[in-house]
Amino acid sequence: MEAYLDNSATTRVLDSVKEIMIKTMTEDFGNPSSLHKKGVDAEHYVKAAREEIAKTLKAKPAEIIFTSGGTESNNMAIIGTALANRRRGKHIITSTIEHASVYNVFGFLEEEGFRVSYVPVDEHGHLRLDELEKVLDDETILVSVMYVNNEIGSVNPVGEIAKLVRAKAPRALVHVDAIQAYGKFRINPKQLGIDLLSVSAHKIHGPKGIGFLYIKEGTKIRPILFGGGQQKGMRSGTDNVPGAAGLGVAAREMYNDFDKKTDYLYHIKEMFIEKLGTIEGTRVNGLTGRDSAPHVVSVSFDGVRSEVLLHALEDKGVYVSSGSACSSNHPAVSGTLKGIGVEKEYLDATLRFSFSIFTTEAEIEYCIQCLSELLPMLRRYRRM
Repeated sequence: MEAYLDNSATTRVLDSVKEIMIKTMTEDFGNPSSLHKKGVDAEHYVKAAREEIAKTLKAKPAEIIFTSGGTESNNMAIIGTALANRRRGKHIITSTIEHASVYNVFGFLEEEGFRVSYVPVDEHGHLRLDELEKVLDDETILVSVMYVNNEIGSVNPVGEIAKLVRAKAPRALVHVDAIQAYGKFRINPKQLGIDLLSVSAHKIHGPKGIGFLYIKEGTKIRPILFGGGQQKGMRSGTDNVPGAAGLGVAAREMYNDFDKKTDYLYHIKEMFIEKLGTIEGTRVNGLTGRDSAPHVVSVSFDGVRSEVLLHALEDKGVYVSSGSACSSNHPAVSGTLKGIGVEKEYLDATLRFSFSIFTTEAEIEYCIQCLSELLPMLRRYRRM
């Protein structure tokens, strides 16, 4: 048996997504910039996808820019707004537990002369509003925070964060990395006070290599890719028609029967945590109820290195992660775990289990069975 429990890294593509992608690669394969019928037909798919996505956010289709994925969306949002607004200030703010596609961009901008404030989080992984308030000033032009943490599933109060930014630095823009939140939460950027929002398709059963950036109408931002002027000059390059079409379908499907899907994810998560509690020497990091994301659980294991346990589970067909998939090939101490105060001995003894609408109770049972068998053996081996 197999148990794929690494859905925060990537998800299985929906059949409906696969079908529309095949159609746009083999039948309606024109370039949307072409003026003939094949081009017009291809453009229709891109337009329809943009409209589907806009509906899920209660936004305008013109506010959706397609990108190559979450990393490009985050880079475009942060670099584009920093460059466009630097004449009125060079102060930008993020948290200490952001994904590398945000954190490293801030490092780059710091080298380019921007003043960066890194705001700490509390023991649950929530941005500390009191610390954010201290660093906001008249020169602040951008605040970038994640909606859901990709390692422990903490959910930031993005509405409260945006409200505080508006009160203390009214000209500053608010960017939200919603890559682990979109499809799991109902998100209305205008209602929450969000100016820019990043999403990646392969986290919601869409294809890899496509994502989008919501840019609120009127937001001052510069493009970071230049060329043929596609997407109103904001993101040049030939449109990825199969990707956009697939993302549009995935977005629609994730928000159909939304409550039912979300309830199922919480059920799977609660089942996993309850059964995990029967195994000695395990501890869950962060919150575990409905005040956390429905699909992510971070677990530390006494006396077992994460990489050893990960590969032992892999040998039994159980697939999990030791942290962010984007950094799994370059092992490093998790900034998230350090940020929430996890003890030193657990920093290299933690795995992430993440679920999707395709995760079954049988997979959870099998994973728990494997953990129950492997942990005593691995702990004995380490003591030897």
